[in-house]
Amino acid sequence: MSNIEQNIAVPREELERRWAKCRRFMADIAPEAGGLLSFSRLQLYYLAGTFVNGALWLPAEGEPVLFVRKSVERARIESAVKNICPFRSFKDLIPLAKEAGQPLSEIVGAETAGLTWQLGEMLTSRLPDVKFVPSDTVLALSRAVKSEWELEIMRRVGELHNTALVSILPEIIKPGMNEREIAHFIWNVFFELGHQGHMRMQAFGEEMFLGHVSAGDSGVYPSSFNGPLGMRGVHPASPFMGSGDKKWDKGGLLATDVGFVLEGYHTDKTQVFWAGSKDSVPRKVMDAQNFCKDMQDLAAENLKPGVTPSSIYALLVKEAEKHGYAEGFMGIGESKVPFIGHGIGLTIDGFPPIAKGFDLPIEEGMVFALEPKQSIPGVGMVGVENTFEVTKDGAVSITGDNYDMIFIET
Repeated sequence: MSNIEQNIAVPREELERRWAKCRRFMADIAPEAGGLLSFSRLQLYYLAGTFVNGALWLPAEGEPVLFVRKSVERARIESAVKNICPFRSFKDLIPLAKEAGQPLSEIVGAETAGLTWQLGEMLTSRLPDVKFVPSDTVLALSRAVKSEWELEIMRRVGELHNTALVSILPEIIKPGMNEREIAHFIWNVFFELGHQGHMRMQAFGEEMFLGHVSAGDSGVYPSSFNGPLGMRGVHPASPFMGSGDKKWDKGGLLATDVGFVLEGYHTDKTQVFWAGSKDSVPRKVMDAQNFCKDMQDLAAENLKPGVTPSSIYALLVKEAEKHGYAEGFMGIGESKVPFIGHGIGLTIDGFPPIAKGFDLPIEEGMVFALEPKQSIPGVGMVGVENTFEVTKDGAVSITGDNYDMIFIET
């Protein structure tokens, strides 16, 4: 290594905890595999503490091997992994792993979501004697339960997030501004508080830039994003943030569904504003907002160890039907989404979602964004979203505890 001092962000003991979790889940999910091979930069950061181009071999026992295309020097500065090897081709992995004392096994668990079809075919052609079995679930489960080290970061992120949207932003935005102007104000506040700018999505092809800023009927505008809140966006080629052509009018809704990231970890929060006094809010709008607050409370009450995400989803859907909100709950028409929350951490859309079919019990240390929202045709979308840490005693919001609509009078 050069004379540049090491800059290790993820401590060795934290990495070792992550390796142990992956190995435990591998033993249950892919017991025939002798280890796990990861490829995406995000998974390399999770397992090695450095965001480089390469692959990581996590054998069932012993020290992992980090194979790096670029930059080996950076990896050696940032990562606490002891075996760091430069490589050029997938065919180099077998001899390099053997040389490091951790040979690849005949059956390898692979992070299939970390490779394109093209690279996957290249991998299998370069390693024809290795049998690969999908092991993405191993990584998803490992990342779902956060360590105290991760939770400390996320609590700080949530506190800053709440300060930005609830304490600072209401003092600087006003009716008459367009969505894009408001998005710029949010960015300014976020960056002043330390937001690191680049937010990440796990789902292939999904992108995130700040989030949604939706004034009035933008909240029910058809969205290309997998979320309930509609948004016009800057341009069809960049359907993010907000439109310069759409103003937030007096007597109208403004919904901000935006993420905050620090040290790689995200929180998610939605804050709804009204241009005018509380007394000027139409009854149907306030009733729908209060319903969403009640649904968040109900979900949070049930967000505890041993409960399944699918049961929470079914409970809220039933409540929406019971109270006459089923049609616009979690979006309207083809924009309706089949979840009411999602895991969160190194990506916004973490595992597991609060949705049908996700029946593994919730565990202490998981973190979820709960986001019940209600569409009101011709008006927009109301709702709430906060990020909750699951403790042994239940869920605790780390993005503040004031879930009310905020009123901006001119």
